[in-house]
Amino acid sequence: MVQRLIEKIQMTKAPVCVGLDPMLGYIPEHVLEKAFDGFGETLKGAAEAVWQFNREIVDATADLIPAVKPQIAMYEQFGLEGLRAYERTVKYCKEKGLIVIGDVKRGDIGSTCAAYAAGHIGRVKVGGASLAGFDTDYITVNPYLGTDGVKPFVDACNAYDRGLFVLVKTSNPSSGEFQDRLIDGRPLYELVADKVVEWGSASMDGAYSNVGAVVGATYPEMSRALRKQMPHTYFLVPGYGAQGGTAEDLRYCFNEDGLGAIVNSSRGIIAAWKKEEYAGFGADFGGAARQAVIDMIQDINRVL
Repeated sequence: MVQRLIEKIQMTKAPVCVGLDPMLGYIPEHVLEKAFDGFGETLKGAAEAVWQFNREIVDATADLIPAVKPQIAMYEQFGLEGLRAYERTVKYCKEKGLIVIGDVKRGDIGSTCAAYAAGHIGRVKVGGASLAGFDTDYITVNPYLGTDGVKPFVDACNAYDRGLFVLVKTSNPSSGEFQDRLIDGRPLYELVADKVVEWGSASMDGAYSNVGAVVGATYPEMSRALRKQMPHTYFLVPGYGAQGGTAEDLRYCFNEDGLGAIVNSSRGIIAAWKKEEYAGFGADFGGAARQAVIDMIQDINRVL
């Protein structure tokens, strides 16, 4: 799977991932009105607005990017109707040739973890049939439960040619409350990184592993150390733009070959139409998103 991701990155010359995290406040009024006219101010109406919004964002940007990352919580808040919008979004993105990273942050043990893996990146047996659930290409995984909570996902990667991004050093301000704590003189995130390398050795795909790591752009010195520690691990990098990470901060996430990382931006792209610098697009939120992607690609490639 990671080789497919690398090929898409090289083809587009864009180590960029668009985060499809659609809050209703990001959706223009005319899209909301159309959805509510059809389904009312209901969960179904909200989910329809999300789907229509996502479709236009994808249509406007799919030729520029290798991947998207829908955050499942933004869909779950609307219940089953939201999950249907998530499923439609995943299918539509894959039809467009995009790699889909399901940002689900799952982690558990035993049969529960195996069920999460089956539902998101694997297959589930129903009688004599073997069926895919959400069928994403990658998912994000929380490693807090240790190897028991990761191995079933790695097994699914190997069985179905899928990938993981394991949380290592996240971009949020309070991440250091646990991740930076010293254990035998080393920060916890370095110990997690060691395990990611170990888990990843069981799922190599060329020079890189299908087991990647989430490493935030907001802590550049830490990402620099982690890049040396994990030379064969692909990084999913949140924190660029709206969270304060800059292109200069990102350079340490990449290897000398210009590979090794894909950088996510969510509201900086999907809500670009609300920013002053893209005000000229008016209600054309797809056009604003497209220009924001172009600007992001240029900004990142400038420092690589």
